[in-house]
Amino acid sequence: MPPSKERTTIEVRSERAVLAAARLPDSTYDPADPFGELRALSEQAGAVVVGELEQRMQRPVAGTYLGKGKVEELKQLCEALGATTIIFDHDLSPAQISAIERTTERKVLDRSELILDIFASRATSYEAKLQVELAQLEYTYPRLRAMWDHLERIVGSGGIGGVGTRGPGEQQLEIDRRLVQRRRLELERELERVQDRKRRAVRQRNAERFTVGLVGYTNAGKSTLFNTLTEGGAYADDRVFATLMTRTRAWDLGGGLEVMLSDTVGFVRDLPHRLIASFRATLEEATHADVLLVVLDVADPACELQFQTVMKTLDDLDAETAKMEDAGAWSPPTRVIVLNKIDRLKDNRELLVWQQRLPDAIALCSLPPVGDEPRPGQDKLARRIRRLAEGDVRELTLRVELRNAKAVNLIETQAEVRSRDYEDGVVVVKAEMSDRLLRQLRSLGVETPGHGRVQRAGWKGV
Repeated sequence: MPPSKERTTIEVRSERAVLAAARLPDSTYDPADPFGELRALSEQAGAVVVGELEQRMQRPVAGTYLGKGKVEELKQLCEALGATTIIFDHDLSPAQISAIERTTERKVLDRSELILDIFASRATSYEAKLQVELAQLEYTYPRLRAMWDHLERIVGSGGIGGVGTRGPGEQQLEIDRRLVQRRRLELERELERVQDRKRRAVRQRNAERFTVGLVGYTNAGKSTLFNTLTEGGAYADDRVFATLMTRTRAWDLGGGLEVMLSDTVGFVRDLPHRLIASFRATLEEATHADVLLVVLDVADPACELQFQTVMKTLDDLDAETAKMEDAGAWSPPTRVIVLNKIDRLKDNRELLVWQQRLPDAIALCSLPPVGDEPRPGQDKLARRIRRLAEGDVRELTLRVELRNAKAVNLIETQAEVRSRDYEDGVVVVKAEMSDRLLRQLRSLGVETPGHGRVQRAGWKGV
């Protein structure tokens, strides 16, 4: 069947698919299960994986990525297995996709297109839908030329279109390109408006409350932990990209202390760059949180690769955020490593290796408590966050306007007041207070010059 009739969409639901990859010297994949992640992604997109094929090579072939003989072998494998789709474990150029489709007579998708299809099926919020559509337009449009079976049709007098579309000899593709470009600009403007509003809300909340963000590889158990620690409501499932929107709830640490906990979209290796850019506001919680809980699934054989991916992604986000922020106005969040799913380990040897490598990491099970008893590690995590939230206890003198009733009330109820002196409309307070309270007072407009002298040091490790 001609590829122009096959490739009318990037969706792969219910399609029989063969997975393919070129393994280069610098390729990143799990040697124990080379196609494990791509298989999971394909199945989550709805494809039925029926076969796999890989070729080890020093460099890709310019025209078809795989060697000519391997592409022929790929065609024969598809014919034998009745596969209609080929999914590659890396990105391909439009020309490479077209060449492989002509040879194999099958629809060909690369890794980024597959991830975009999954994101499109998961997007539920207005912002997520805008982000996905923009990413699809920017990435997929050049790769979907075969969707237009009218490319050779010429628009002339009396043809489709209106003013400005009837130039002699203009191909329909050029009109489609202008429409796509116009839609892309509309999406960018609307997305920027939505994200500006969200950025302001995130920064306002972070100024008023101590914030904690859950980050990690997709399917590491972040949403399950989020639901366990808070009133939750986040969708949690044992599949990739179950979460595509950020959800924030209060986490009660006891003793009247609450922090704001945010669940974020999971990372994945080789995530399309345009998708990272589009979802930047979704990760705003991660870049501006006080603390990041980096959740690792230690029961996953590919845990090491996932850890490297997450840490590199966070480093890239920090570097990009530092460029955008005013000098001295932003500092990277503290990272706390969480070794999750210890209940799934057959023995403790793998856990001991991680604990020796990351001595300050917290090993836990993210499942809800059994009765009144929390699962292993959850109490330790709460104590760690409490220490970070309270920070140092300082002794300092503040001048607070009496009309700032909220600030005065916070000092009276949450600080250890040593003395008070009243002046004209101002109270001068000498007190011991936590860094957390100082942050709240600053958000209310109270000046805290010098931040005072540390009386008791808070827990500073991660």
